[in-house]
Amino acid sequence: MGFFLPVAKTLRRWKYFLVLFVSLSVLAWIATFSGETVKSAPAFPASPQTLVKDDIVKHGLNTAPPDRLMTPLQEVECPQESPLLQGAVKLSFESSLTLKDVEGENKGVTEGEYKPSDCTARQSVAVLIPHRSRERHLLYLLNHLHPFLQRQQLHYTIYVIQQAGDATFNRAKLLNVGYLEALKDYSWDCFIFHDVDLVPENDHNLYVCDKQPKHLVVGRNATGYKLRYKGYFGGVTAMTRDQFHQVNGFSNTYWGWGGEDDDLRIRVELQKMKIVRPPADIARYTMVFHKRDSGNEINKDRMRLLGRTALVWKKDGLNSCSYETVLLERQPLYVNVTVDIGKPQN
Repeated sequence: MGFFLPVAKTLRRWKYFLVLFVSLSVLAWIATFSGETVKSAPAFPASPQTLVKDDIVKHGLNTAPPDRLMTPLQEVECPQESPLLQGAVKLSFESSLTLKDVEGENKGVTEGEYKPSDCTARQSVAVLIPHRSRERHLLYLLNHLHPFLQRQQLHYTIYVIQQAGDATFNRAKLLNVGYLEALKDYSWDCFIFHDVDLVPENDHNLYVCDKQPKHLVVGRNATGYKLRYKGYFGGVTAMTRDQFHQVNGFSNTYWGWGGEDDDLRIRVELQKMKIVRPPADIARYTMVFHKRDSGNEINKDRMRLLGRTALVWKKDGLNSCSYETVLLERQPLYVNVTVDIGKPQN
């Protein structure tokens, strides 16, 4: 027993040395690993935005300088004068033209609406076309009017207001309907009241509104490109939302051809507004030939109605325009609004 006691003490000492050795070895290994980790980490933690930029630049996903990659794009207003204008253009009215042809040439138009892709239009314009049984004229107008408006870099929609039934045609009331229906879609800056048989010849004749009501048809081929008569305010006119509202729109009482445009001129003059026109060499139109439509005979009552305009304009117009919508259809090139506007009151 005396021999085993010294041996046991010696073994206990070696056991302590072994535990100490293993502990020191583990500490040394941890220190070494931590040092390598610190060396591999960046001096400052990268933000998510920096990492995205680095990844974009590294893989060539964007060629812009890194400091501009995260800057949001700002919309640029279209120039005062569009660089796309061509001036006077040769018009063609091919008998073989189809609606599909016109759609194919206007891929940027959706449900009658167009916006410039590279700038913000200076005005948003609703083009209102009263219509009944003039499909060929409408096709020719759409074929020329869409590229005409696009070259002017406008945000626009074309509305075709169809009169349902066989009652006498009422152009003025249809235009009131078009104005009211278009405002349900968008708060338009400007309204163009446009006959279906008049095609503009020069794209410098800008379809935008002015500080005063604007008459766009100074001359047409059928009149030797001269104004039909002093004070003429028909064919194609442009008025702002506020201007048209101020005169209470068109009268609703002109059934048949004639008188409603002179009535509108009187309303404008009663509000102390002045009609402006573009230069005569620019405001030129081609009138597509046609015979007078059945149901659109000359309004023999128009002179009597014109004599009452100053007395009735406040209660005859937008605020008394009653109608029933029969069909609202958004076709590729225009918004079709078919309405029942009633019949003339005897």
